[in-house]
Amino acid sequence: MVLVRNLKLTILSIGYCFENMKAAVFREYNKDPLQVVKIEDIDMPKIKPNEILIKVESAGYNYNDLWAIWGEPVKTPLPHISGSDVAGVVVEVGEEVRNFKQGDRVVSHSNMSCRVCDMCTSGREYDCPDRSIWGFQTGPLWGGFAQYTHLPEVNVSKLPDNVSFDQGAAISMVGMTAWHMLVGRAKIRPGQTVLIMGGTSGVGMAGIQISKLYGCDVIATAGNKEKMDTCLGLGADSVVNHRESDWYKKVRELTNKQGVDVVFEHIGKSVFPQEVGLLKMGGTLVSTGATTGYDSAIDLRYLFFKGTNLLGSTQGTKAELDEVLYWTNKGKIKPLISTTLPFSDMAKGHVMMANAEQIGKILTTPHKL
Repeated sequence: MVLVRNLKLTILSIGYCFENMKAAVFREYNKDPLQVVKIEDIDMPKIKPNEILIKVESAGYNYNDLWAIWGEPVKTPLPHISGSDVAGVVVEVGEEVRNFKQGDRVVSHSNMSCRVCDMCTSGREYDCPDRSIWGFQTGPLWGGFAQYTHLPEVNVSKLPDNVSFDQGAAISMVGMTAWHMLVGRAKIRPGQTVLIMGGTSGVGMAGIQISKLYGCDVIATAGNKEKMDTCLGLGADSVVNHRESDWYKKVRELTNKQGVDVVFEHIGKSVFPQEVGLLKMGGTLVSTGATTGYDSAIDLRYLFFKGTNLLGSTQGTKAELDEVLYWTNKGKIKPLISTTLPFSDMAKGHVMMANAEQIGKILTTPHKL
């Protein structure tokens, strides 16, 4: 048994003993990912004493990958490697690393913070003034869409045995983000009615399942019948088509004109005014994105007459990531995977995401060209 383990570790340790690796790199901004994202040979990472080198077995796409390629709303470092969600195997650890070893199965925690400011030491690392999102704002050439990547020990979590690499990559960021929105910020409780916008998106599918885990009634929205049926399969109690102009009226009808306790929002301008109007007295809207635009109007009467709570939310803590992995390991949260692309065709995933073609998460496998 000892010989077998030593052999495995030897294979791991020699598996990266070369100077180059494959990575998905873009060197300029462009609205068309197919024009700029190319698979290139780049230097292998050299880890710092507090870092871990990871062989990436699976990597998940997020909308911030598109923002990075577009160069808006913020300019990302160039040349750039996107990718904030990875699952893989530890192949090397720095001399200061204490909790990981070669061969460990791990996932990334993409919220990078200083760990020493007042925000971080009070458990609010997502509010750190020096916070950045790994694979989006980091670089040059530091993200998850590569055969190997590196992260500080504090930005790595162990992947439970019952969770596959694909499942880990599919749930890590979106699950943590949804958990922070609903549990950390909105503080959902049993019996509440929660409206999950975009139920088959990455955060949406996690939001449905987390809300049901907490005993809430869930109304989900989706853009076509297939996606609506998927929401019901994930546990939603009812679903409406948010592409229909009167979608919000149907939500109100489902609540007997009472409205909802919590709105789980990440769509933005096209639906925001209607979402606010759907809240009960003292209801809460929690937002983590705005894929249809940022400059939304709001009727302030809803805010002060109804005692409305408008909450912002971004990323989450490593403890919240571990909570999501725990429930995924128990089978209570099941990642929804749309497709897994070979690394040579991985830029197609960006186009699929921009066109909202997928149901669930898109993945790529860097070691499978």
